Amino acid sequence: MNLSELINNINSGALDDRFRSLYGSVTPQRIRFLSACERFSRLYPEQDEIQIFSASGRTEIGGNHTDHQHGCVLAAAVNMDMIAVAAPNDSGVIRFSSEQCPECTVSTDDLAVHEEEKGTTASLIRGIAAGFANIGTAAGGLDILVSSDIPTGSGLSSSAAFEVLIGTVIDCIYNGGEAGAEKIARIGQAAENLYFGKASGLMDQMASALGGLAAIDFEVPDSPRADRIDFSIEDAGYCICITDTGSSHADLSDDYSAVPAEMKHIAQTMGYSVLREADEEEFYRLIPELRKVCSDREILRAAHFFAENERAILEAQALRNGDTEEFFELVNASGDSSAQLLQNLYPPSSPQSQSIPLAIMLSKRILRGSGAVRVHGGGFAGTVQAFVPIYTVREYIDGMERVFGKGSCHVLRIRNEGGVRIIM
Repeated sequence: MNLSELINNINSGALDDRFRSLYGSVTPQRIRFLSACERFSRLYPEQDEIQIFSASGRTEIGGNHTDHQHGCVLAAAVNMDMIAVAAPNDSGVIRFSSEQCPECTVSTDDLAVHEEEKGTTASLIRGIAAGFANIGTAAGGLDILVSSDIPTGSGLSSSAAFEVLIGTVIDCIYNGGEAGAEKIARIGQAAENLYFGKASGLMDQMASALGGLAAIDFEVPDSPRADRIDFSIEDAGYCICITDTGSSHADLSDDYSAVPAEMKHIAQTMGYSVLREADEEEFYRLIPELRKVCSDREILRAAHFFAENERAILEAQALRNGDTEEFFELVNASGDSSAQLLQNLYPPSSPQSQSIPLAIMLSKRILRGSGAVRVHGGGFAGTVQAFVPIYTVREYIDGMERVFGKGSCHVLRIRNEGGVRIIM
């Protein structure tokens, strides 16, 4: 669409229904998309025909650290997202800009892993372009401007949203939109693992790409089963609140990587590749033998997996049945297991930094037995997730922000679409 035409459509309200569907609000999105379009026009004045895209953040609702063991999760796309203004170019170079970092460029003629590039935005873009090349789609040049309203450190997986966003841009512009959500998610995960250099499961990318509330089973990782669940948290009288405790994720890569590594060590000692393949009763029977070659923490983390994997299945069923009481009991049990068995509420190297346990304690005090609260995402730092009765949301926000700072508590809305092209 012509840039001036798109700006006129935004100003006239032609996209209001689309904004309302994705975000639940209109005016802030008008301002946001206008700003992104105007900045794109300044950066790439030679581009006139543009397209706009969105990829959602995600919230993990059940299945803490189960996906990398081919387990089950419950996750949802949320209204906080990343958007892109994009247009193809003839240079064979992907030029990327955002509000957070200066422009970087990636040549589509060089899609090998660059060791010196790991941990950078360019590495993810290169990895995603390589993923499409591997399925027979040669990505050409692109000009892309990205804007994000996913707070840094919020545990809403901005990295997965970015990967799905770039994948959706390439898919729509150079692949006719044929790849689909699951393939885009796998391309994003591979880029994060191989090019960016961070070990991760597939849950984040799948939730961001699929949209909605979904139970996802990774028993066959190359072909995960995803089942959308028709349940409204808001209609049940609750809100999902995420509180950013302000603790940094910096230097925690080893802590994150240790969780799948330790679970896998237990599985391999039992003769399997991942814990999903192992029998729970056999695991408990073998604990005396496992202790001879595995640490106690490894055993505890494996015990968490077996129980958490089953909990994710039961949570999904509770929501299908509309049984919020059973669901909240399971969520609280998940939080307790993460604390006691998985042990991912604070970094082992810094036991005095316990912002997540502090946030959970304060949440329980405010909730007074209603709803539920748990660590959110990978853990060790970052965020907690609470299911808060609508009538006490203001009290909850005020209580959390009094300790963790203004703007630290976010009320989320589940959105039904994941990675999408909004207009072309």
